Amino acid sequence: MNIRKVIIIGSGIMGSGIAQVIGQSGINVNIVDTSNTSLNLSKNTIEKSLNKLLKKKLILPEDIKNIINNRLKWFDNLNDASNEQDVDLIIEAVPENENLKRNIILSVNQIYKNKKIIYASNTSSISITKMAQSFYNPDCFIGMHFMNPVPIMKLVEIIPGLQTHNETTKTIEQFSDFIGKTTVKSLDRAGFIANRILIPMINEAFYALMEKLGTPDDIDKAMKLGCNFPMGPLQLADFIGLDTCLHVANILHVELGDGKYRACPLLKQYVAAGWLGRKTGRGVYLYS
Repeated sequence: MNIRKVIIIGSGIMGSGIAQVIGQSGINVNIVDTSNTSLNLSKNTIEKSLNKLLKKKLILPEDIKNIINNRLKWFDNLNDASNEQDVDLIIEAVPENENLKRNIILSVNQIYKNKKIIYASNTSSISITKMAQSFYNPDCFIGMHFMNPVPIMKLVEIIPGLQTHNETTKTIEQFSDFIGKTTVKSLDRAGFIANRILIPMINEAFYALMEKLGTPDDIDKAMKLGCNFPMGPLQLADFIGLDTCLHVANILHVELGDGKYRACPLLKQYVAAGWLGRKTGRGVYLYS
């Protein structure tokens, strides 16, 4: 594995979490976002997360200082973040908007031209094969779907596109192992493995709620105590974001063409009302 420096595009929850685990592994990371507010929040979020590890005696104070001051750097411009010539991997971690992701790929193309660099998209549902055709070297384009919260969740779904070279896949598998993640490899199909199973379950939980089959607490408790889930499907949906759940459900429905993936009307209503879960203070449950 020859990955020595990583650029992460997107400093939100996912981008910050990915940057943290890579930085903890001793690899230098440049974090890029056009929003200075988001960049400042990213730095504060990572510091808070590292301090939680300090309280648990899982990290030393000098390690935190080294990660924040030396290994991680924040930039509001991709050109500035790309000045170093030893960048081996770019991880894009922006919201699930295909046009946004494609525009970022085109920007990377202009900067790196024909340099051999791996480009990984942290997408949970968008076709890797489709995005890869916009990258100047489709052989080196791949999907890396990290789970949220990244510093805690062990899984990374690796999704090679039709054009992805075996060497690219092998490098990303080795890299994921190096930063402490366990990988599964999925075909490039809508939802991949995790969301192909998870989102229909969440959607069905909303149908159960809409039909008054049980209260939200009863539905979640049934799955936690009856199926040994650590979190009920409605609680998990609030944690993920109901807008994200709806977005992936719609992609599954369109891409797979099966009525069983049709989004529940109640889920659509919650999103239309702005009840998106924990991030807005209200979803299926209320959050203070």
